[in-house]
Amino acid sequence: MKAAQGSVRARLRDRVTASDPGLLRLAAGSRTVGSIALTLAVLAALRAPVPHLVAGAIASMAATFAIREKLRGQQAVTLALGLLVALASVSLAALLNARVIAGDVFFVALIFCAVYSRRFGDRGNALGLIGFQIYFMSLFVGATVHTLPGLYGVIAVAFGSSALLRFAIVYETPAGILQRLREAFRVRLAQLVAAHLELLDAGPGEVDKVLGTVRERTARLHETAMMIQSRLEEGASDPSVARLVQRRIAGAEISAERLGLLVLNARSSERADTLTLHLPGAPLPTGGHLPVREAATDVLRRDLAALGLLALRPVGEGGGTAMAHVRNRLLGYRDEENLPPASPAVQDVFRGIGEATRAVLGLRLALGAAQDDESDDAPATVRSREELDAEDAAIEGAEEAERAEEEVPTGLRRPTTRAAVQVALGSTLAIVGGEFLSSQRWYWAVLTCWIVFINTSSTGEILVKGYRRLLGTVLGVVAGIVLAGLVGPHTWTALALVLLFVFAMFYTAPLSYTLMSFFVTAALGLLYTLLHTYSLAVLVLRVEETALGAACGIIAAAVVLPVRTDRRTDELLVTVLERLADVTGAAVDQLSGGPQNDLLDQARDLDQALSDLRAAVQPLTHPITPLRARRNTAEYLLALLETCAYHARSLAATAELLPTHPSIAADPRLRRACARITHNIAALTAHVADEHATARIETGPSIASLLESGGTPGTPRYGRVTDRVLRHLQRLDEGVVGLARPLDVEVPTPQR
Repeated sequence: MKAAQGSVRARLRDRVTASDPGLLRLAAGSRTVGSIALTLAVLAALRAPVPHLVAGAIASMAATFAIREKLRGQQAVTLALGLLVALASVSLAALLNARVIAGDVFFVALIFCAVYSRRFGDRGNALGLIGFQIYFMSLFVGATVHTLPGLYGVIAVAFGSSALLRFAIVYETPAGILQRLREAFRVRLAQLVAAHLELLDAGPGEVDKVLGTVRERTARLHETAMMIQSRLEEGASDPSVARLVQRRIAGAEISAERLGLLVLNARSSERADTLTLHLPGAPLPTGGHLPVREAATDVLRRDLAALGLLALRPVGEGGGTAMAHVRNRLLGYRDEENLPPASPAVQDVFRGIGEATRAVLGLRLALGAAQDDESDDAPATVRSREELDAEDAAIEGAEEAERAEEEVPTGLRRPTTRAAVQVALGSTLAIVGGEFLSSQRWYWAVLTCWIVFINTSSTGEILVKGYRRLLGTVLGVVAGIVLAGLVGPHTWTALALVLLFVFAMFYTAPLSYTLMSFFVTAALGLLYTLLHTYSLAVLVLRVEETALGAACGIIAAAVVLPVRTDRRTDELLVTVLERLADVTGAAVDQLSGGPQNDLLDQARDLDQALSDLRAAVQPLTHPITPLRARRNTAEYLLALLETCAYHARSLAATAELLPTHPSIAADPRLRRACARITHNIAALTAHVADEHATARIETGPSIASLLESGGTPGTPRYGRVTDRVLRHLQRLDEGVVGLARPLDVEVPTPQR
């Protein structure tokens, strides 16, 4: 019974870990709700009036969520400075309460400074947020000079509660966050392997759905890898450990993605294009709708399930002799003589399982699983451990490459300056329009205008964010009407529901902006009830002010120093193509015998650039966009870029193995094979940057034939370059040429 309960708890823990990597959303929601609850408890004990309870809740929330720095000391300094900013903000709001014009002018100036302060990093952003939110809170509760002493005490209690929750109760360290992220990666890796197993057996009616699951879980695994990358510098004990974990995470991610492609190949009569794994709705290869039916299928099914168990096994758990035998069997598939009798495509899946098992073993060792018993190791496992040890030594001895500094825009070209000017103008319009709607609650329009500019870079992004906020607000108003009628005069019931909605707001914020807006508006409806200002007219006014604020933000973004979505996406696309060329060129140069480069960091730079592009393209791919053809083109372009990035990452990972792997050696002929790829990437970059560019796409024979034509006939490839490198280069060449069509770049017709 206890074992069954432990198994259920373990599965539940794994589900939570996978759905919330690092438990970052859970921690943020718990910390904010705990801070608000502690603030309310202290104020209630002091018999504070209801307006002070509301002010304390808002101030506590601002003090908690605004701080984003990763190191504890930096957080403490920012919180202390934030208290000073909050006291100054509430003082000025109270002093200007009776001076309408002066107050409005100062509010606009404060908004400009709050947005402009983002240029100074996390601390500047936090102080700007606190200054704005406390000023807004002062307007919400009607702060005056006579109420200032009480509000000072409320803010002090709120910041003290926030500090207690942050540094004592919901205490987080960079190392602890990194550890939880690594656990999330392990669980998501096991979930992806489980999806591969489903893909192996999926029938014609369910294969498309299962393939969608594979795509989704592949993307989630990549997302977790990127989150780990962002936390390595602060969370790892030293730079060599950070590089080791980075290398093992990248290897596991690439091997898992490759395994999915191999399973897809095993289902079809022709080799599947990597694009199938990245483009939603992409057609399956010929015969791909039928499940795999061979004599070795049962063995393959068993070994995929075993790989999932190996990935899911916690780092601190040895597993015993049985698990060691399973690991030995799977690692044995890396040797040709141990492959089960099957078709070549199915044998490739077994090889992929062997490589994925090696990646899991390397990941476990990098995460500190030194207690794994080596006494039961088979020769294949011993060889894998020796390879991993050699790679570890090479990583520890590697020197950090110098990184080129990027040009920083100045003046009005600086994003923070441009956004500050736009928000200031949009807020001015919102104040004027809001006063016409209501002289008492005009600030809701300003708040919406402010929010739609957060984390946006183009007019299209602001438009989509404004639409989502308006939709969430309308739904929240409906919920507020229902809840206000149910709660009535019960103060503590309303406050408990507010806490619940605040937690839901922070937990769902990274997932859905519409949901976050819904919970915010529902909570505000309850706060209005507590302040005895609730009515249906107030909630309808809330919708009107929200619509007005979103419209003012969109107008300001479209008129003042506008950044069109096309321009923004073109700039980011140029960055992605440049990063792609950098990674490909450096990896092939190293595979050709050149000096070692910091390939993994370059590969992550490519991934980050692609992530930025994906976010900027959202206005073009949003379901409400009327330009359907354009949306399809954008999705196709993103899928092609993700495919190219996968092959570039794989080349980089293979090049990193060069000094230590016995079956990979430098081959100078690769430079000539890569020249066409880098030329075509440069041609695409030129056309995106300047539509009148004259650079042309080159086509020709396959990459493999280019290699063969430059070497001695009969030269063995084993020991010089593997077939896998050739396949990645060939797919990358095809993907780069494929990018020409959605980018309207002419591709010459091959000559006979």
